Amino acid sequence: MIGTRRAAVRIAPLILLAVALAACAAPANPTAVTPGGDAAGFWPGLWQGFICPITLIISWFSDHVGIYDVHNNGGWYNTGFVLGASIFFGSGPGSGAARRRRRHARSPERAEQ
Repeated sequence: MIGTRRAAVRIAPLILLAVALAACAAPANPTAVTPGGDAAGFWPGLWQGFICPITLIISWFSDHVGIYDVHNNGGWYNTGFVLGASIFFGSGPGSGAARRRRRHARSPERAEQ
């Protein structure tokens, strides 16, 4: 019973974080078909790219949530979306260098010295 409680305490913050991010999901855009309205730019694209894995899962169960805002201003929105998605998945500027440093520190040649 104690092990179950510990597991619940570990998982609860992740569930709360997922729900909080899902609350910020981009809704389906009814103005996508009609001209006018405010088009999404770089900053909305960055945010929607960051939360795209969560909105993907929600979009499987709801027709009112979209991953990508189709009423956008083009290149700036796309740049923000891709950058946000890459930040979420951890492909930041130093991620490859950190991995190489860890691998180098564990190498057998280094242990013999």
